[in-house]
Amino acid sequence: MPRLSLLLPLLLLLPPLSPSLGIRDAGGRRPECGPCRPERCPAPAPCPAPCGPGLVCASRAAGAAPEGTGLCVCAQRGPVCGSDGYSYPSVCALRLRARHKPRAHPGHLHKARDGPCEFAPVVVVPPRSVHNVTGAQVGLSCEVRAVPTPVIMWRKVMQSPEGTQALEELPGDHVNIAVQVRGGPSDHEATAWILINPLRKEDEGVYQCHAANMVGEAESHSTVTVLDLSKYGSFRFPAPDDRM
Repeated sequence: MPRLSLLLPLLLLLPPLSPSLGIRDAGGRRPECGPCRPERCPAPAPCPAPCGPGLVCASRAAGAAPEGTGLCVCAQRGPVCGSDGYSYPSVCALRLRARHKPRAHPGHLHKARDGPCEFAPVVVVPPRSVHNVTGAQVGLSCEVRAVPTPVIMWRKVMQSPEGTQALEELPGDHVNIAVQVRGGPSDHEATAWILINPLRKEDEGVYQCHAANMVGEAESHSTVTVLDLSKYGSFRFPAPDDRM
């Protein structure tokens, strides 16, 4: 009893428990919820009957409805290449296109192979020309779309004393140049970067982004202009209060 008399003042100071805290009663459910009545739940919507050739009936979402209720989906998943040279998201989409396309002859549009159609590289985002001072860090990027995935490399256009042009593959033995390639940002695309750090006067010139696969190749050029910072050491930008 002495201990209980000490605890009573503390219990009186505690705020009452709020229903929003989610405290459950002894029965294991929220007080504001009524008993579960499964017979009142709406019945899952069935698929149209029949779904159609090449289609199967699938649930709208995993765990949301029993299997075999909800939507008609294509039985064969994945893109396909049509005989017309276009890629389709599924063989069902190709068949739908074939039914609505003017029919030149039976079987005029059919699946050529699984997967998207192959095509030569296309430079979708070319590198932009840059200019900076010696000692700075500059970078160029190039985005290419192709199927199959292209091989992308950076080259520098070299000019010989005789006036002929040659291509130097980068990074080569340049310790201040790094090259990186990764997939993306979209499907069937690849992005290549070249980083020059620190920038030197001899790094000035024309840079080529070259992409190739078994179907073809593409390239794009950009120019790096370098200002020699040592020649501008005595140059001073005028202060805001300088008079002209």
